[in-house]
Amino acid sequence: MDFASTVILGGIAGFTIYLGLPVARLKNLTKAMQTFLTAVAIGILVFLLIDMVEKGADPIKSSMEAARKGSAGNLVLLMGLFAVGLGVGLVSLATFDRMVIKKKAQQAQAGEATPAQLSLMIAAGIGLHNFSEGLAIGQASRSGALSLALLLIVGFGLHNATEGFGVAGPLTNHPSGKLPSWAFLGLLGLIAGGPTFIGTIIGYNIYSEPIFVLCLALAAGSIVYVLSELFNVARRSGMREVMMWGIFFGFMLAFATDLLLTFSGA
Repeated sequence: MDFASTVILGGIAGFTIYLGLPVARLKNLTKAMQTFLTAVAIGILVFLLIDMVEKGADPIKSSMEAARKGSAGNLVLLMGLFAVGLGVGLVSLATFDRMVIKKKAQQAQAGEATPAQLSLMIAAGIGLHNFSEGLAIGQASRSGALSLALLLIVGFGLHNATEGFGVAGPLTNHPSGKLPSWAFLGLLGLIAGGPTFIGTIIGYNIYSEPIFVLCLALAAGSIVYVLSELFNVARRSGMREVMMWGIFFGFMLAFATDLLLTFSGA
């Protein structure tokens, strides 16, 4: 597959995230439904967190074989990048929350991040995850594995569509009842889906295992922090059973799309 076709299809795979974003514009949602949708976002993000850690650990595990033979340089590098990425992903969002969000928006409930800010954080974390997916698409196409590249594009496209629900989840629980604008949803889609396009370009031209590991670790760290915020939002409703059902549904939705990707051979 040539460069132009790869990039176009990689972009389509990333921007399918827009398919799930319009749920944020649904009107007159009950408290139970708001809690459920927020919990669905939690479930999706929990699955993504597991997926990120597993994929980030794979290159590290592979480098252990070389380390056993006396060449530990790559193992040390990858482990260091994973640790740095995870730490930066966690601490940077916590610092941003303390220095910007809680100073700029002192809210009634302990200065928590607003639904819009939560969605931006989620979109950023998913964007880092999707960047690594773009790297995989570009690398497969460049190596001549056409069928693999196409399967990755289809599979990641379906997966990204479900991630759109994760980004939109917090926006369904806005205390003012004001619906997010289409322009804001467009921005969220660009932040979350755009990196797939960028990753495809880079992956087609050059693949870097250290960058791949670093991006996944950064995404994992940011998702852990966002999950803590989302749990606070969902728990305040007092609807624990609804919350658990939503987490279950979101996790299984993400799991099913990942299984489809694996079943297809990607």
